[in-house]
Amino acid sequence: MMASISSLYQGHPTLLIDKNRRLGKKLAMTGGGRCNVTNNGSLDDLLAGIPGNGRFLYSTFSQFDNHDIMQFFQDRGVALKVEDHGRVFPSSDKSRTIIEALTKTIAELGGELALATEIVSVKKDDDHFILRSSDRTWTCDKLIVTTGGKAYPSTGSTGFGYDIARHFHMPVTDLEAAESPLLTDFPHKQLQGISLSDVTLSYQTHTITHDLLFTHFGLSGPAALRLSSFVSGGETVFLDLIPQMSSQDIDQALEAQRDKSLKNALKTWLPERLADFYAQSFPQKVKQLTAKDKESLLKRLKALPIPVTGKMSLARSFVTKGGVSLKHINPKTLESKTTPGLHFAGEVLDINAHTGGFNITTALCTGWVAGADHW
Repeated sequence: MMASISSLYQGHPTLLIDKNRRLGKKLAMTGGGRCNVTNNGSLDDLLAGIPGNGRFLYSTFSQFDNHDIMQFFQDRGVALKVEDHGRVFPSSDKSRTIIEALTKTIAELGGELALATEIVSVKKDDDHFILRSSDRTWTCDKLIVTTGGKAYPSTGSTGFGYDIARHFHMPVTDLEAAESPLLTDFPHKQLQGISLSDVTLSYQTHTITHDLLFTHFGLSGPAALRLSSFVSGGETVFLDLIPQMSSQDIDQALEAQRDKSLKNALKTWLPERLADFYAQSFPQKVKQLTAKDKESLLKRLKALPIPVTGKMSLARSFVTKGGVSLKHINPKTLESKTTPGLHFAGEVLDINAHTGGFNITTALCTGWVAGADHW
């Protein structure tokens, strides 16, 4: 949608083809249906939120960035609000608000739509691309592929964009799940449904401080989703439940509550069920803890080891890691270096970003740049 708008701004006749009956099917799902449309952080914040080849986007962000996204929607009467961790949502809390703003802009600029239309082949004849569906044929001199990756194929992202790239002899890197819930060896039944705010999940040098959810299969929520880019199964991740306090601080706070039950003392920092879970392995009262007990407790609070057995499948993950090789893409125009007129934008590229507005930022910004004229 953003690529179409950018192209239309340049005065080009533009057709947007979508296999779905409505535009923005995947956009409608984002942010729990509220549409986390971008993140309001700095350039450094953006790049930190795009662990998969984010630096490739320097040129993209110099042309159109997250603040341009916010301005774009505000100029169209969409009120925005900023929540924790810089996440930007429409004030309406409805994805439909964002989708309607994009759809209305396409219409106002005279763009054409071909919905419920699946392209089955793409070829090039001299200077023109030839696109075919089951019953129609189109030709164009510029083709922008924004088909997404292979995550959530029910939204239409079945990997067809990779087939287009391969047809034009552009390599596609290995694909795997990213922003994926983690499968773990852990007492799931006892902790299922517990949500935690701003805890720290780490693996080797990768440290994520964000919200976390215990599920029937393992871990979900932003902290787990973000760390999933760096694990695949067989690793042990570590959970710090109270990152804002050192072990010494916690020890002193416990000492000040010597006469309390350990469970009640732990409820200072932990939800009741989690405090129960921790307290069951130790003496009932804080004052009954031995030095060895305290050492063990503090270690489990600050660095609880959680073995990861795997990740959710690509079809049930939020993001595809891997895609069209960036070595064959011009970073200033997002055009193929070997096939003039062929552009790629969004998740079909070998770029993966975190949830929290970074993925949509990448999609909208690369869409704008791919649709623009470059002199």
